Amino acid sequence: MINTRMSVAIHILSLIAINPKLSSDQIADSVTTNPVVIRRISSELKKAGLVTSRAGVTGSSLTRDPEKITLLDVYKAIHIEKELFSIHDKPNPNCPVGKKIQGTLDVAFESVQTAMETELGNKTLQEVVDHLRK
Repeated sequence: MINTRMSVAIHILSLIAINPKLSSDQIADSVTTNPVVIRRISSELKKAGLVTSRAGVTGSSLTRDPEKITLLDVYKAIHIEKELFSIHDKPNPNCPVGKKIQGTLDVAFESVQTAMETELGNKTLQEVVDHLRK
């Protein structure tokens, strides 16, 4: 299951796109979370090359224009497990369903994962920001 880290990361990037001078405390106030959570996710966004910041200077900047940052970029940056769906461990191999469930679900889940990643690749941060500004 995708946790809230994806939406928090998009929230952070949207705020930076709109006002790059915000501190992690101000971003945390908007997200209503602890600034440590913001700094941790921001660090992942920085490692992925989506944002940059300087020590001793409040704020961050996007490394490229928001229309060039896809939601797939964000998804990959925050290190969500590679697979959206997990299959339970060790189904009973003596059961007619248990012995085939993993392979069967792998095929179904892979196509869903691919469709989701394709859709995220078609959505940009700019679209999010434009919608927020309406």
